[in-house]
Amino acid sequence: MDKKKETITIYDVARVAGVSMATVSRVVNGNSNVKPATRKKVLGVIEQLGYRPNAVARGLASKKTKTVGVVIPDISNAFYSEVTRGIEDIATMYRYNIILCNSDLQQERETQLIETLLEKQVDGLLFLGGNVREEHLRIYEHTNVPVVLVATKVEDNALPAVGIDQHEAAYDATVHFIQGGHKKIALIGGPLTDLVKGYPRYIGYKHALEEHQIEFDEHLIRIGDYRYDSGYQAMSTLLSLTDVPTSVVVLSDEMAVGAIHAILDNGKKIPEDIEVIGYNNIPIASQVRPLLSTVDVPMYDLGAVAMRLLTKYMHGEEVQTGQVTLPHSLKLRSSTRPLGSIEGEQS
Repeated sequence: MDKKKETITIYDVARVAGVSMATVSRVVNGNSNVKPATRKKVLGVIEQLGYRPNAVARGLASKKTKTVGVVIPDISNAFYSEVTRGIEDIATMYRYNIILCNSDLQQERETQLIETLLEKQVDGLLFLGGNVREEHLRIYEHTNVPVVLVATKVEDNALPAVGIDQHEAAYDATVHFIQGGHKKIALIGGPLTDLVKGYPRYIGYKHALEEHQIEFDEHLIRIGDYRYDSGYQAMSTLLSLTDVPTSVVVLSDEMAVGAIHAILDNGKKIPEDIEVIGYNNIPIASQVRPLLSTVDVPMYDLGAVAMRLLTKYMHGEEVQTGQVTLPHSLKLRSSTRPLGSIEGEQS
């Protein structure tokens, strides 16, 4: 086995360049108070020796590690992948490194990851998607590390948060079907114990029906877990009803794809027999056939805006508001019919 090369230190660079270690440090840190000729000489020696500054030592000296911890609930979920891409791009722009941690939807692991990141002296923390529990708040209250929530929030807005209006998004999807003349509008939603997504979206659906004088029917409600299989199963049970719904709002695109396949397997046509709207506009929405109409959530922007907000807190910049609500829209594709095309057909 080859002998491991000795680590090149700042002392070695200073000795070869014939300057002080303080001068090397100023060059490495981009300090302008160095003569151009000296800077050029030091950089040449750094390249020659293959010197890499010790990030840990620099962090100890500056009390900044240039790292941000990111806790996500499910790394396999396309929604969080896209949000993380936005975080990464802005982090790179501001020269921060990301420590990405996946909690696997386990509350105990979630808490452990937050504690571990804080122990690693991250400069900031982004918490994605999950319910913010009392245990989280206790941890956040006892740290001076800035925390920004992404696609989640706390009721009293005690922590900075970036997201969309979940209630309004589900309301808009439901109203689209109402405007199209539908009366039997089913809902395949998430757990109502999920106060971040499941419950607000359910209330948005219900509010739309009430506001347009359409009777709320519990038989048209199914609860899934945002995944394909639960969408397929939920839609299958809706298709077994005596009075089959003519449209369905599905509060995740994965479940919506499951619903589409259940409808097709049942011998019905989309959108002629049943129209489907999903939620999030993850890549699969434009890959399934028929193409899925869906609530378009600005996933990349959620991550990018949250990371930029966090940099403001970390740098002590002025923040006008810590509560940022990004706009959503409906992305209509071929799983729904144009408005007005079924006027008068529904009873």
